[in-house]
Amino acid sequence: MDNRAEVRDFLATRRARLSPEQAGVVSAGGQRRVPGLRRDEVARLAGVSVDYYTRLERGNLGGVSDSVLDAIARALGLDQAETDHLYDLARASVPSRRKPAVTSGQKIAQSPVQHMLDAMTGAVAMVTNTRMDLVAANALGFALYSDMYRSTLRPANHSRYIFLDPGAHDFYPDWERAAAVNVAILRRDAGRNPHDPGITALVGELSIRSDEFRARWAAHDVRRHYTGAKEFRHPVVGLLELDFQVMELQDTPGHSLTVYTAVPGSASDEGLRLLASWAATEDVVERARSADPVT
Repeated sequence: MDNRAEVRDFLATRRARLSPEQAGVVSAGGQRRVPGLRRDEVARLAGVSVDYYTRLERGNLGGVSDSVLDAIARALGLDQAETDHLYDLARASVPSRRKPAVTSGQKIAQSPVQHMLDAMTGAVAMVTNTRMDLVAANALGFALYSDMYRSTLRPANHSRYIFLDPGAHDFYPDWERAAAVNVAILRRDAGRNPHDPGITALVGELSIRSDEFRARWAAHDVRRHYTGAKEFRHPVVGLLELDFQVMELQDTPGHSLTVYTAVPGSASDEGLRLLASWAATEDVVERARSADPVT
């Protein structure tokens, strides 16, 4: 991905959404030619020269100090996810000879990580990579996302499912939210891994095949996604209301573990029990694991 273009578009979209009133800027009056703040207003709020801010917004973040990044984040009212993304874009602007180690999905499926997943029998557990591939899961994980395995396309991928499979609109009761969150996470990971050919290929494919994806990608929204709640409408057991926690796997770069749990004694808790029984009788795990390994 073009890092300069990413920086330019990210800062421009953040600037455009912030009105002078929201930023506490006194407007000179008259008709404004641009939505949101002007570059000179952001520069003044950040305490830098207009020329310097203009250079930064054009994508020249190489060598910028943390204090300047923090000042720009405050001026634009960035939340923590957006501030982290700005730092990721700045790091990507500096050439690095070191390439992060990559752990393949096949190795994860044969590692203690898979043993841990298999030991988790009362919760949905899965490992995904930065390209939204479902790399590994326990029985409940494969069962929850069994609809995603109807397609012969491998690896099974959350983004492709959401934007290219009509069944996703039934699986996610709030499809709009699911789509927005998915793109925001993918955008964050693209900022962290700007030279990942897999992310570039996925974004290119979805941009061509999905108008919904293309519009959301152009918004440059990013999101931290470590805890919360989600709803699913599974075709076999119905509505599931689950809480989730996401943890990055430090020894397997580019991969994270997501665990979904239900409130004990709730209808969703019973739904997970039914889902586990269904998975055991339908050979869901065997069919999912027979797919080609992912990287």
